[in-house]
Amino acid sequence: MAVINSSFDQLDVHTLYQLLKLRVDVFVVEQTCPYPELDDKDTLPSTRHLYLKEQGKVLAYARCLAPGISFEQGSAIGRVVVNPDSRGQGYVKVIMAEAIKTCQQHWIDKPVLVSAQSYLVGFYQSLGFVVLGESYDEDGIPHQDMILQSACL
Repeated sequence: MAVINSSFDQLDVHTLYQLLKLRVDVFVVEQTCPYPELDDKDTLPSTRHLYLKEQGKVLAYARCLAPGISFEQGSAIGRVVVNPDSRGQGYVKVIMAEAIKTCQQHWIDKPVLVSAQSYLVGFYQSLGFVVLGESYDEDGIPHQDMILQSACL
């Protein structure tokens, strides 16, 4: 199963709807965190939307942002989400591997960063990210900035 890598303009309306619905279902509803999910970063020409889709259903998603959008010093991977019906099958590792590769290919020589929900720090460490700075509250959820270790060497 291949990860689909698209700009906003390349997304068909049905896929866009599924991606946004998945993000809202998990980040707003499941995590009971009302926040402005539609932040205008999705439509930027440099933004990359990565997703796994099987039999018309989105299984996992991540968004890659250019340097200067979320982090001044590097690119960002965010909105990483797996469909609740598809969890525990390794899709998050597949989508993250592609997201890291995408950031490194599009924004060469720039570090790759994430703003991780704190309970996921161990997961991101398993992918090579290291903690950067202190934890902080974002929309009522503890977060931790992290940077891909290879970018720190």
